[in-house]
Amino acid sequence: MQNGQVVFTGMDRVIFGQAAAGAVAGEAERLGAERVFLLVSGTLNRETDAVETMAAALGPRYAGRWDHMPSHSPREAVVDCANAARDAGCDLLVNFGGGSTTDGGKAVTICLEHNITDADGLEPFRTRVDEDGKRVRPEYAAPQVRQIAVPTTLSGGEFNARAGITNTKEKLKQSFMHPGIIPISVILDPAITVHTPEWLWLSTGIRAVDHAVETYCSLDANDYTDGAALQALRLLSEGLPRVKADPGDLEARLQCLMGAWISMTGIVTGTRLGASHAIGHILGGTANVPHGYTSCVMLPYVLNYNAAINSNRQAAIAQAVGHPDQSAADALDKLISGLGMPRSLREVDITEDQLPLLAKNCMLDDWTFSNPREIRSPDQIMEILRAAF
Repeated sequence: MQNGQVVFTGMDRVIFGQAAAGAVAGEAERLGAERVFLLVSGTLNRETDAVETMAAALGPRYAGRWDHMPSHSPREAVVDCANAARDAGCDLLVNFGGGSTTDGGKAVTICLEHNITDADGLEPFRTRVDEDGKRVRPEYAAPQVRQIAVPTTLSGGEFNARAGITNTKEKLKQSFMHPGIIPISVILDPAITVHTPEWLWLSTGIRAVDHAVETYCSLDANDYTDGAALQALRLLSEGLPRVKADPGDLEARLQCLMGAWISMTGIVTGTRLGASHAIGHILGGTANVPHGYTSCVMLPYVLNYNAAINSNRQAAIAQAVGHPDQSAADALDKLISGLGMPRSLREVDITEDQLPLLAKNCMLDDWTFSNPREIRSPDQIMEILRAAF
């Protein structure tokens, strides 16, 4: 008989299908915020009027903005943003952009609460992995300054109380986990996502597919998370090709946003994922591969690696994405290739001499140890990496 527990989060609400600027202003008023600081995508800030529209909607509550958060949210940029937000008297943070602004914003709230003013000051707050693959989470006070997330990609991190922040000295993406860093509100506005580059939208959509697949195949899979994972796959496998065919299809874009949200159900309720995510974290932090691309490349190969022990469950994945006559790996390869996304490590500029370091660093990620087919050595990771190369 199944057993376990589902732990819900400290998020108040998700607002979907409404204009982002007005929704942010409404939430700021509801929360009684007086100094709202915006952490925004540089492209959105420089090349569109979307950020100005949001600032204008906030009126006298608007306290300033920061648009210098690089990919993979390096510690230095997190601290620089936190210092600017602190100087502005920030009492509510809004991130407006992709996954780097989302995760970076979570870490900014930690910095604000604990007066962290340099990159090394974040070290005591990160989650570690012991030699048995178990997470070791430090205890600390929850941030009092909360965050509203307005995502423009499909990576889904806005629904998670976990931030992936890159230690640039060690070239490792590290986790910061605390129930109190989850955004208080999320706003899903398909209209503002038309500014997102096609490659980024589609590749992060496959990242959301990866969430759903590894949730469904998880060691912790249960009836509650299974239903969400399969529905996410149905929405995403239909919505992503529709957006590629017609970038102005807002209904399809909202379908993708909803699919990405639902794909996070297992993760936010405690479901452990597997090697596709673990390898993806390392490809991002160590080799600077965009996270969406890591899932495009790795997910089918990880499914092939795991098929020896869970091919029956994988059959449901193939059916959910519309190819019940194929293996899950082949069905997803068809979806990913059809979107024009990369399918090998070579295509994302990984060289063969990098593989041993990538495999070694994967043993520092806790989700390596919860892969459905047991992984306990870098040699096993190398098997997957060589297949993907």
